Amino acid sequence: MSGLLLKDKNAVIYGGGGAIGGAVARVFAREGARVFIAGRTQAKLDAVARDIATEGGAVETARVDVLDQQAVAKHADAVAAAAGGIDIALNAVSVMHDQGTPLADLTLDEFMRPIDGFLRALFNTSKAVAPHMGRGRPGVILTLSEPGSKLAVGGILGHAVSAAGKEAFARVLAAELAPDGIRVIGIRPHAVADAPAAGSYTKELFEATAEASGQSVQEFLESGLAQGTLLKRLPELSEIAETAAFLASDRARVVTGTTVNLSGGALVD
Repeated sequence: MSGLLLKDKNAVIYGGGGAIGGAVARVFAREGARVFIAGRTQAKLDAVARDIATEGGAVETARVDVLDQQAVAKHADAVAAAAGGIDIALNAVSVMHDQGTPLADLTLDEFMRPIDGFLRALFNTSKAVAPHMGRGRPGVILTLSEPGSKLAVGGILGHAVSAAGKEAFARVLAAELAPDGIRVIGIRPHAVADAPAAGSYTKELFEATAEASGQSVQEFLESGLAQGTLLKRLPELSEIAETAAFLASDRARVVTGTTVNLSGGALVD
C-alpha cells in the first residue's frame, strides 16, 4: 500500500461523471485517494462511483453546478470539513462550443460561450478549493486545456481564446499560490481517441465536421486529427488519467506553473 501515488489524499474532481473526469477519478482511487466527484448528472456520477466502489476505492458523489459560485464553495467547505482538508482538485468540466465557424458568421454569444463557461468554472472551483489547501498541507490544482491555445487556424476563435485563457489562468495562479505550497498545473490533451465512446461531448462536437467529410467521428479522429500530431496518434483516457495521478503526487512536487502537453505532438512548445 505504501507504493500508492495518492495514498491518504483527498481529491475533488469537478465533471467527475464525464469521460476524462471519470477516468481520472478511477485512477486516483486506485492510487489510494479518497475521491469526491461532483457534476450535474447524478446518473453519470453514480456509474463512476460504482466502478470505484467495486474495486474497493473510497468515493462520494455530489450534484454541483460549477457555474454557481456559492454552490461550489459550499460543496468544497463540506468536503474539507468531512475529510479534514483538500489535497487535489481537478476541473474536468466541459462546455459545448462552436468549432469551424469563421468570424463573419460567428455570433458574439457563440464566441463568448466557451470563454465564459470554461473560465467561470475554473475560477469558481479554484477559489473554492484553494482555502482548504497549503500552509503545511501541500495542494495541487489541475486544469485541462487544448492545443487550440497555441494553434493559428481559422474557425476556432472562441475555443482558442478559452484554451489560452485557461493556460494563462493556471500559470498566474501558480505564482500566486506557490508561497502557500499549492501547485497549479495545466494538462493539454488533444481530442481523446476513446472519449466519444465513453460518452464525451466531443462526439457531438465533431459530428458535423466528420459528416461533412463523409466520415464517422471515430474515423475523423483517427484519420484526421491524429495525423496532425507528431506521433500520428491521439491520447487515450487512461494516459491522461495516469499522467494526472503522477502530476498530483509528491513525485512531481517540483512541477508547477506549466502546461503538460499530452497532445501526441499536435503542438510542441
